[in-house]
Formats: sequence, structure tokens, C-alpha cells
Amino acid sequence: MAAQAEYFIETQLPNHQKHYGSFTFPSILSPNPKSSPSSLSVFTEAIKSHKPFLDSSLLKSGALLFRGFPVKTAKDFNDVVEAFGFEELPYVGGAAPRTNVVGRVFTANESPPDQKIPFHHEMAQVPEFPSKLFFFCEVEPGSGGETPIVLSHIVYEKMKEKYPEFVDRLEAHGLLYTRVLGEDDDPSSPIGRGWKSTFLTSNKAVAEERAAKLGMKLEWLSNGVKTVMGPIPAIKYDKSRQRKIWFNSMVAAYTGWEDSRNDPVKAVTFGDGQPLPADIIYDCLKILEDECVPIPWKKGDVMLIDNLATLHSRRSFDPPRRVLASLCK
Repeated sequence: MAAQAEYFIETQLPNHQKHYGSFTFPSILSPNPKSSPSSLSVFTEAIKSHKPFLDSSLLKSGALLFRGFPVKTAKDFNDVVEAFGFEELPYVGGAAPRTNVVGRVFTANESPPDQKIPFHHEMAQVPEFPSKLFFFCEVEPGSGGETPIVLSHIVYEKMKEKYPEFVDRLEAHGLLYTRVLGEDDDPSSPIGRGWKSTFLTSNKAVAEERAAKLGMKLEWLSNGVKTVMGPIPAIKYDKSRQRKIWFNSMVAAYTGWEDSRNDPVKAVTFGDGQPLPADIIYDCLKILEDECVPIPWKKGDVMLIDNLATLHSRRSFDPPRRVLASLCK
């Protein structure tokens, strides 16, 4: 850990961290005031030279928040993401409306500020999901707009303890996700990504081919397309940490996949098509809220999330707020 002291120091953020015995969630890193004056190039070089320390911190904590570093623009953020050396994951099959900003940087979910985005693992409803994701605060919120995060294995353990039969059924059958997509993006909806940008094509045959690679069935409608994904597992095993995780979009779909085309109650079912029990879903939402840590954004913050370890969400906010994202394989 001696190398850590050369550039990064661990700091505390009262009321915005949880302590779990041997680690703190999230781990918050700031520049060491004793190190050389901080510049973007110094930061990116430090990421490269401290990569083993950062990798081991992420493995232990599940999320890293970098605060106080000189990251000012989307291009700066792109340089930071590149410095980590993770391979980019193209955003194919996800539900959120997003816009490419620069390089491998996109807007985070562009749904309206008065809407909450429920807890989810990024792209848990498709077979190819990112292993890691970055967020960057370019413009901090007027008020609100926190990104709550929660450790997935804690949610699994609480649900298994409280609803063992329900969890056994989830493990046996998995989940089926159904979503109706319009032709073009609908920025008024948190799941408003149209089929053309979902599959990165305006050709229906190419869309079908790309959907098939994801294991997704398409049913063309007069005003869009109905997508059916699954059954896919709702519980996964995190091999790197040797524990089961609550890796699904069940609560997000059941409580949040709602717009003019979609009824959230029909958006997710057991893998055998049977409906999910509403009372258990809403109690799971309560567990997520009780166990989460809300991260208040400051301009220049960069957060690295291990997508297998951690679920995230978004609280409503008063503009302005601009948070950018990047997904990694």
C-alpha cells in the first residue's frame, strides 16, 4: 500500500458511506496534498502506475469515488476512462435514451429530472452487460440528483433470509422481460430508447439479427416493436468475490418501466410467464432503499462502479445536472 500514498489518499464522506468490517462502501479517493501539483496528465499517469492498487480497491469495495481531481470536461473524462485500459462495451440492447458525447463517453439516462430511475445493474436484462461503468459529474445538480448505490450480495442475503421460497423460484426459473419500443427515441421516458438506436440500425432485418445475438425475440407492431428477453437468470454468482448477487432488473422493470407504450407490471415476470408478487417486489425496493448509500455529486467527480458488485439508481433533481457515463466490457 506504500504506492498508494504517492498520489491517492482515502477520504471519508460522512453519511454517504457504509462500513462493512474490512472495507468501506464506496471507497473515496482524493489527491494526496503532499504529491506533485495535480493536473489531468498527472492523474491519468497515476491511474496507470497505481492500477494494481485501484483494481484491488474496486474488488474489495465494489465502487470507487474519485473526488478533487482536475477532470473538467467530457474529453478529460474520456482520457480518465482510457487510462484504466478497460475495453469499451457498445451500448446495444439497453433501455435508456443516451447520446454519444465524445470518444467512449455518453450521456447518462436522459429521462426528465422529475423522474427517479430505479435501482438496477447496468443492462442486467441482456446477456452481454458491462463489467464496469464510469460516471462523471460535468455539471453538479441544482439540488437532489444523487446516485444511490447498494451492494448486490447484501440485497441477495436479505431477500434469501426473508423470502427463501421466492428466491428459490427466481433461481429455478429466472425472469422474462418484455418491453415495447417506438421507432425513435422518446426523451420523456426513462425507457424511451427507440428500436433504431437500441440496435444501431434502421433496417428491420439487421435489428432482428442483432436481437437474436442477444437472445431477444422481436414482434413488429404498427408503431414499433415488442421485445421479449429471457428467461435469463435473476441471481448470478460473482466468481471474483465468491458470493451470490441480486443481478436483475426486476424492481426497476416492475416499478419503473412505464410510459405510453409499457405497463410495468407486465414488463417482468417469472421465467415461466407467471406474474411476480407485488408485495415482495415493493419490499425488495424497501431493502434497496434501506441499504443504499446516496452519492451527492460535485463537479469533477468520477465514480467507477463494479457492475457485478453494485446496483445504482438516480434520484429526481432540480436542473441543471449533467452526468456522463462510459461502459466497459
